[in-house]
Amino acid sequence: MDSKLYNRTRVKYRIRKKVAGTGSKPRLSVFRSNKDIYCQLIDDENGVTLASASSKTIKAAGTKINVAAEVGKELAGKAKARGIEKIVFDRGGYQYHGRVKSLAEGAREAGLIF
Repeated sequence: MDSKLYNRTRVKYRIRKKVAGTGSKPRLSVFRSNKDIYCQLIDDENGVTLASASSKTIKAAGTKINVAAEVGKELAGKAKARGIEKIVFDRGGYQYHGRVKSLAEGAREAGLIF
Protein backbone atom coordinates (compact mmCIF):
# COMPACT_ATOMS: atom_id res chain seq x y z
CA MET A 1 0.00 0.00 0.00
CA ASP A 2 2.99 2.27 -0.30
CA SER A 3 2.55 3.71 -3.80
CA LYS A 4 3.02 7.23 -5.14
CA LEU A 5 -0.71 7.66 -5.70
CA TYR A 6 -1.56 6.49 -2.19
CA ASN A 7 0.98 8.86 -0.64
CA ARG A 8 -0.23 11.81 -2.75
CA THR A 9 -3.83 11.08 -1.77
CA ARG A 10 -2.89 11.10 1.92
CA VAL A 11 -1.12 14.45 1.54
CA LYS A 12 -4.05 15.83 -0.47
CA TYR A 13 -6.56 15.02 2.27
CA ARG A 14 -4.23 16.42 4.93
CA ILE A 15 -4.09 19.71 3.00
CA ARG A 16 -7.86 19.75 2.39
CA LYS A 17 -8.54 19.56 6.15
CA LYS A 18 -6.94 22.99 6.48
CA VAL A 19 -7.73 24.68 3.15
CA ALA A 20 -11.27 25.62 2.12
CA GLY A 21 -12.54 28.15 -0.39
CA THR A 22 -15.38 30.63 -0.03
CA GLY A 23 -17.24 32.74 -2.57
CA SER A 24 -15.03 35.75 -1.91
CA LYS A 25 -11.80 33.77 -1.49
CA PRO A 26 -12.06 30.56 -3.55
CA ARG A 27 -9.68 27.61 -3.55
CA LEU A 28 -7.32 27.23 -6.53
CA SER A 29 -7.16 23.46 -7.03
CA VAL A 30 -4.43 21.95 -9.23
CA PHE A 31 -4.39 18.58 -11.00
CA ARG A 32 -1.33 17.47 -12.90
CA SER A 33 -1.25 14.57 -15.35
CA ASN A 34 1.77 13.37 -17.30
CA LYS A 35 0.79 15.48 -20.32
CA ASP A 36 -1.41 18.30 -19.10
CA ILE A 37 -2.17 20.50 -16.10
CA TYR A 38 -5.64 21.58 -14.98
CA CYS A 39 -6.74 24.15 -12.41
CA GLN A 40 -10.02 25.48 -11.14
CA LEU A 41 -11.36 28.00 -8.66
CA ILE A 42 -13.80 26.34 -6.28
CA ASP A 43 -16.30 27.77 -3.80
CA ASP A 44 -16.44 24.95 -1.23
CA GLU A 45 -19.34 26.47 0.71
CA ASN A 46 -21.70 26.11 -2.25
CA GLY A 47 -19.83 23.30 -4.05
CA VAL A 48 -19.44 25.33 -7.23
CA THR A 49 -16.59 25.74 -9.70
CA LEU A 50 -16.23 29.46 -10.47
CA ALA A 51 -13.58 29.30 -13.20
CA SER A 52 -11.26 26.75 -14.76
CA ALA A 53 -8.35 26.52 -17.17
CA SER A 54 -6.22 23.74 -18.57
CA SER A 55 -3.33 23.18 -20.91
CA LYS A 56 -5.73 21.41 -23.29
CA THR A 57 -7.64 24.63 -23.94
CA ILE A 58 -4.51 26.78 -24.32
CA LYS A 59 -2.49 26.52 -27.50
CA ALA A 60 0.82 27.65 -25.97
CA ALA A 61 4.08 26.27 -27.27
CA GLY A 62 7.18 25.46 -25.30
CA THR A 63 7.98 23.32 -22.30
CA LYS A 64 5.35 22.02 -19.90
CA ILE A 65 6.59 24.52 -17.30
CA ASN A 66 5.99 27.46 -19.68
CA VAL A 67 2.55 26.11 -20.59
CA ALA A 68 1.67 25.78 -16.89
CA ALA A 69 2.53 29.47 -16.37
CA GLU A 70 0.20 30.39 -19.24
CA VAL A 71 -2.58 28.30 -17.66
CA GLY A 72 -2.12 30.22 -14.41
CA LYS A 73 -2.31 33.53 -16.25
CA GLU A 74 -5.48 32.50 -18.08
CA LEU A 75 -7.16 31.41 -14.85
CA ALA A 76 -6.17 34.69 -13.20
CA GLY A 77 -7.73 36.58 -16.11
CA LYS A 78 -10.99 34.65 -15.70
CA ALA A 79 -10.92 35.28 -11.95
CA LYS A 80 -10.36 39.03 -12.44
CA ALA A 81 -13.34 39.12 -14.82
CA ARG A 82 -15.49 37.67 -12.02
CA GLY A 83 -14.11 40.17 -9.50
CA ILE A 84 -11.95 37.67 -7.60
CA GLU A 85 -8.53 38.87 -6.45
CA LYS A 86 -7.69 36.78 -3.37
CA ILE A 87 -7.52 32.98 -3.42
CA VAL A 88 -6.35 30.03 -1.35
CA PHE A 89 -3.85 27.72 -3.10
CA ASP A 90 -4.43 23.95 -3.00
CA ARG A 91 -1.49 22.12 -4.56
CA GLY A 92 -3.44 18.84 -4.55
CA GLY A 93 -0.77 16.76 -2.85
CA TYR A 94 1.89 17.62 -5.41
CA GLN A 95 5.19 19.17 -4.40
CA TYR A 96 5.37 22.95 -4.83
CA HIS A 97 7.94 22.50 -7.57
CA GLY A 98 8.12 22.48 -11.36
CA ARG A 99 4.77 22.82 -13.13
CA VAL A 100 2.75 23.44 -9.96
CA LYS A 101 5.09 26.25 -8.91
CA SER A 102 5.07 27.69 -12.43
CA LEU A 103 1.25 27.74 -12.49
CA ALA A 104 1.15 29.53 -9.13
CA GLU A 105 3.74 32.11 -10.21
CA GLY A 106 1.85 32.72 -13.47
CA ALA A 107 -1.35 33.35 -11.52
CA ARG A 108 0.49 35.73 -9.18
CA GLU A 109 2.02 37.63 -12.13
CA ALA A 110 -1.46 38.13 -13.55
CA GLY A 111 -2.66 39.68 -10.30
CA LEU A 112 -4.05 36.97 -8.01
CA ILE A 113 -3.13 37.26 -4.34
CA PHE A 114 -2.43 34.06 -2.36
